[in-house]
Amino acid sequence: MAWTLISPSLKLLQRSTMSNYNYPVVTSNNNSNSHLQLVGSKRRVEFQVCASSSGDSKNKAKNDDTPDFNPFGFVTDNPSSRSAIQLPEIPAEDGNVGQMLYRIEDKGKEYGSFIRSGKLKWFVRETGSSDARLGPRSTIVFLHGAPTQSYSYRVVMAQMADAGFHCYAPDWIGFGFSDKPQPGYGFNYTEEEFHSALDKLLETLGIESPFFLVVQGFLVGSYGLTWALKNSERISKLAILNSPLIVGSKVPGLFNQLRIPLLGEFTCQNAIMAERFIEGGSQYVLKSEKADVYRLPYLASSGPGFALLETAKKINFKDTLGRIASGFSAGSWDKPILLAWGMSDKYLRQPEAEEFQKGNPSYVKLKLLEGAGHMPQEDWPEKVVDALKYFL
Repeated sequence: MAWTLISPSLKLLQRSTMSNYNYPVVTSNNNSNSHLQLVGSKRRVEFQVCASSSGDSKNKAKNDDTPDFNPFGFVTDNPSSRSAIQLPEIPAEDGNVGQMLYRIEDKGKEYGSFIRSGKLKWFVRETGSSDARLGPRSTIVFLHGAPTQSYSYRVVMAQMADAGFHCYAPDWIGFGFSDKPQPGYGFNYTEEEFHSALDKLLETLGIESPFFLVVQGFLVGSYGLTWALKNSERISKLAILNSPLIVGSKVPGLFNQLRIPLLGEFTCQNAIMAERFIEGGSQYVLKSEKADVYRLPYLASSGPGFALLETAKKINFKDTLGRIASGFSAGSWDKPILLAWGMSDKYLRQPEAEEFQKGNPSYVKLKLLEGAGHMPQEDWPEKVVDALKYFL
């Protein structure tokens, strides 16, 4: 008889439960049943592994109302994704991963196109056109953080375009719909490589300096800020949405898990990781059509997960945050900065923004956004637009 790890012909039955056990005793009989008895002074637990014929399994399946084993059940306890990856009773009919990809594969590409820069292909969103009266000063570049994508800026970009600005928002390499090279084959997800790739993209797009830069988020968001420190002459003004800015900024559990061997490899392949992260930093639940877009890259291939894994492993949080805190402090930075801060951020608290502002009060203006969480551009894009219009 052939046995597999998970099969309809196997059942694990718990017979009784009490307290602690000490050692197992295995017994068998002649009825093709195996018994595992865990016996101790305070508890006796008996499990029975039963084998049945394929015919019996079919008959029992017809009469058994218990739902079948769901391999995706461990990721479906999230409000916005509870029904997204849940396999139905008959997967071939509706809802399996293949059909879900077919249903959502064209979502989330508003205002976007693919741009080849060197050996890498970027997905870049673009709205509006340059105002000849303002020149390059009417151009805004939006940079997202991990583990999300430029989709988060779609509403802000549309409204800023209506106000006369020319907006660009790329998906960082390894994220969203941009290329996701295998580490070691042309891109290793280091800070220097992200900076170099961004330089080449700006050149390919023909973005003239100085321009407005808007940055938000962790990991690649932090690299957006360190790029600004290295290229201050290319920036006229800088707007920072919720991002880690001081050495004491706490690192969310997701990024700590990614840095743990084996656990990181498992965690990075969770298809709903991005939407869980967004909802974890906010007081809102994503609508299903938005959650579809954030999970799509992680469903489509393993590439985005491993790109995020490599990025999290390569970053030195303490060093990066130390350079950000000192680089934007008084005496080091003399360009206007808008710090538009979602007050309901569950990852980065308001006192961190206030501490950063106190480090350079002459150039940093703090604007608190009530009701917005870690991603204000997703939670309250209208408030972000109002703050940007006033600042720019």
